[in-house]
Amino acid sequence: MAFIVVIYNGKYNQLRNIYNKELVFICLSGIATGASWLCYYYAIQKGIVSVVVPIDKLSILFSIIFSYIIFKEKLTKKALLGLCLIVIGTLLMTLYS
Repeated sequence: MAFIVVIYNGKYNQLRNIYNKELVFICLSGIATGASWLCYYYAIQKGIVSVVVPIDKLSILFSIIFSYIIFKEKLTKKALLGLCLIVIGTLLMTLYS
């Protein structure tokens, strides 16, 4: 999908400037996203939605932890507050559904 957007915007000439390592991560990200959505819909089809959705929503927590540990990204107070609100909201949704 990202490549369709790039081509639509006429930026395909700039694809040559992307390093191979970055291109691999972009492709892996696309594959992981597609697989995630397939698994999500399969889980909803086969399981209880009130169990599947909170697990999916909490994936942001693991993404941020991963980026902090692996990529040494800094977590701002604003981002931390947003993450806490998402986690609290997800837990409340789980408890009261």
